[in-house]
Amino acid sequence: MWYYACHWGKNPDWPPRMMQQVSKASLPVFQGPLCYAESGDGIVWTKPALGQVLFKGSRANNALGLPHTVVSGAVVIRDDDEADPARRYKMTYQFFPEQSDPEIPGYGRQPSVALAVSPDGLRWTVTGIPFLNQFVEPSSFIRHDGQYIIHYQVMDAWSKYFAEGGTPCGRTGVARVSRNWDRWPDLIAEAFALPEPEDPAQRGANGAYDQVHLGVGAASLGNVCVGLYGLWHNADSRTSFDEISGDLGLLVSNDGIRFREPVKGHRFIRREDSPVTPVPGRNFNTVLCQANGILNVGDETRVYHGRWRNANGPENQDLQYYSGEVALATLPRDRWGALGLNPGARTGVVCTFPFTLPAGSILTLNADGAEGLAVDLLDEDFHPLAGFEGGVAGGDDPLRREMRWEGRTAEAFRGRTVRVQVRMRWLDERNPRLYALYAEAKSGTGSVS
Repeated sequence: MWYYACHWGKNPDWPPRMMQQVSKASLPVFQGPLCYAESGDGIVWTKPALGQVLFKGSRANNALGLPHTVVSGAVVIRDDDEADPARRYKMTYQFFPEQSDPEIPGYGRQPSVALAVSPDGLRWTVTGIPFLNQFVEPSSFIRHDGQYIIHYQVMDAWSKYFAEGGTPCGRTGVARVSRNWDRWPDLIAEAFALPEPEDPAQRGANGAYDQVHLGVGAASLGNVCVGLYGLWHNADSRTSFDEISGDLGLLVSNDGIRFREPVKGHRFIRREDSPVTPVPGRNFNTVLCQANGILNVGDETRVYHGRWRNANGPENQDLQYYSGEVALATLPRDRWGALGLNPGARTGVVCTFPFTLPAGSILTLNADGAEGLAVDLLDEDFHPLAGFEGGVAGGDDPLRREMRWEGRTAEAFRGRTVRVQVRMRWLDERNPRLYALYAEAKSGTGSVS
């Protein structure tokens, strides 16, 4: 796990160049340094003494040595397609050069992101600052369909990003995309946005309406990306920042860039279900934060997320109570949502887009009430493929039921483009539920359809 800590007071052991970067700091709380933890089960975590950073008199800490002093938003991937072992791990993180005096050449004056590589996830080398003097506050960093994608938020105050008609916008999720780690085009794609008020005068980062905090926090699951966004319940941050709270909403995407809500406005993880540690006698709001901490472990999907105690009241009077935590939410593997029969319906059907079956693949369903499901293979023009109608889902594992047609599997159509049609029927007073369909190798790795 890579995360950023916060700490009180300057580190007296920072070398001159790093001390220079906080010469204009106005608060006693500092973001950073970036830190590392590890676990054998993802539940119990240890913080190894890395010895990289002299921090307040000691090197017995888990901080990572980087050239920037104030940092946040560390997001890491292991790039298994990278040929150079020294660049196997890749990271993007935010740094804050506007606190430097004098300005450090090459760092700019706007909070932006640096890129770094590592052979082991521990020893990092910064390789570039691709968007110099452009505000970038990252929420996730993924590799999907051969592309590197950085997701982040923009807002009118910092970003010079605008809503329709050139009016101010609130927090909005955008993305930067490249196929080459060392060369990023200066292009922005809108990834996900919530509606702006009709009245342009009410728009903007300080507008009291729901906005997209930090952008999309995504994970690539084959041909599908699943993500979360911060459902930021905004107040006027100039006077009422402590009134802000935040939930997490659910998103999906096929290209890893443009995301959509399966259910509009649905709070997937509610702040009431993942609250910060309370302070006796005080009532501080919880703000949930997302990154790319989404992964499947066995029969479980895990969502590691951040939550902060919003104790940033007027004139920072409650700043002593400010804190952040790492939290974990779990669900049965890939059961983000389901398709079922409409109310009152006894039968129904769903059909996929056409896709090519990988060599050696089998089709499996993640479903409840599989006895009420029948699966047909169709060609691109929706014609049934002879002998592959009315397939049944076998096996005892509801998370992965293999499809068979009178003893045959879909392997006969490997390399061909097909559609999968699932027919549903009400059975024994049960409404079947289809969560996911997998076209995967028999070893259990593959893509989610």
